Amino acid sequence: MKLRALLVIGLIFVATGCASLIGPQDKEVPLSRLQQALQNKFPFNNRYLDLFDITVSNPKLSLQPDTNRVVTAFDARVSPAFLKQAWQGKLVLSGALKIDATRNAVVLTEPRLENLSLDAATGSNAGKLAKLGTQLAEDLLNNTVIYTFKPEDFFIAGMRFAPTKITTRANALVVSFEPVK
Repeated sequence: MKLRALLVIGLIFVATGCASLIGPQDKEVPLSRLQQALQNKFPFNNRYLDLFDITVSNPKLSLQPDTNRVVTAFDARVSPAFLKQAWQGKLVLSGALKIDATRNAVVLTEPRLENLSLDAATGSNAGKLAKLGTQLAEDLLNNTVIYTFKPEDFFIAGMRFAPTKITTRANALVVSFEPVK
């Protein structure tokens, strides 16, 4: 009986020792995969303030390693109810990266309007559109999933791992996984 207990204790020590031997693991998620995930969520159409019909399409992702943010440029079309013509242009938004353990995903948070440039939008309209752009950033990016982990991402050599950190490179996200104790 004592020998059996010693073997069990020994196996526990070996298993926990292996966790420290394996250490943190990194998973690289290429920009192309993130681009594809976001592309499937567009075009986006909505009416704001009962005055502006907005269509946002063609997201183009880029990663900012210096700020650890994702920047997305969109084609934008705004059709004011009070005009017969629509304004065309670009909408540039950014978001911080966060691991959402509940959804097993990487999500965008802290959305921010970086730039909104529309042809023919001048004067007081430009000010209204900037406020609208801030709301649009929130609606388009806040808590948007850009990558979902596969179940096998959480197991390495039979041990459970959890994502703990995201680092941004020019062409990929690197998600660091730590052994779960």
